Amino acid sequence: MYSIDQLEAFVATAKTGSFSSAARSLNKAQSVVSQHVINLEIDCNAALFDRSGRYPQLTQAGHTLLSHAQVLLAQHQRLRSCAQHLDKPFISELTIGLDEGIPFQKLSSMVNQLEIDFPNTTLEFFTASSIDIVDLIDTDRAVTGIIFSELSIPSHIDYESIGSIKFDIYVAGTHPLAQQQVNNLANLKLHRQLLMRSRNNKSSDFQLALSPDIWYADNYYVLLELTLQGNGWCLLPNHIANEYVNSGRLVLLPSEFKDMGWHANVDVIQHHRYSLEPMFKQFRHSLRQLLTP
Repeated sequence: MYSIDQLEAFVATAKTGSFSSAARSLNKAQSVVSQHVINLEIDCNAALFDRSGRYPQLTQAGHTLLSHAQVLLAQHQRLRSCAQHLDKPFISELTIGLDEGIPFQKLSSMVNQLEIDFPNTTLEFFTASSIDIVDLIDTDRAVTGIIFSELSIPSHIDYESIGSIKFDIYVAGTHPLAQQQVNNLANLKLHRQLLMRSRNNKSSDFQLALSPDIWYADNYYVLLELTLQGNGWCLLPNHIANEYVNSGRLVLLPSEFKDMGWHANVDVIQHHRYSLEPMFKQFRHSLRQLLTP
């Protein structure tokens, strides 16, 4: 019968590319990791790694087993986390990470209802880029995040899509691009781009670096101010830009195409150990109406 230790050794070896690296990641001796993999191969009656080269390579059987092993280990982690928290008292603090590109005013009524239903709950809010919020959830600094969808989410974080927010490309009314029609994205490369980036220098999946000349910020309101000052063009949420478009200080990029904007999906994320808590379940349920027109 396959053991968790065997599956962990197998997955770690496949992920790191060697038995020694897998041993370091699992904080075990290399001989122990190697033996776990050998025992798993015996149980499967199949070679999972080709050991003929310098580094072990997954065989076809190994590739077939890998995804199943990863799913089983993720479920085992959830089971272990659930078991560890069965005797814990009710969690009385909710720490929320919110991407600043998502309108907080729509969240306020839900927070008020949460206070009524859970009056002894302490609330704490962070504003950061979506990638930074994923890191906050991953390190337990926050338990719930409201972010723009990211392709890379750790397996122990649950997520649910709750809608989308429209982004468009904007420039200041005084910027050269405001006076000409853009025929294609290549035209944008001739001008400085203002781009969101996390505090660890990562950009969101939909924030593409197009120009060779880029200024960065981790805050949409900083990008907005830089755009208003004519420092470059920027992809901004419509709800942040609209006020300045109406006053004439900001211009939607003139384009030959009808719509060059993006609809960015918005997700609510939580560490799986909190997902079944009544407070978090109710808050997640309420968030499904956050972006309803």
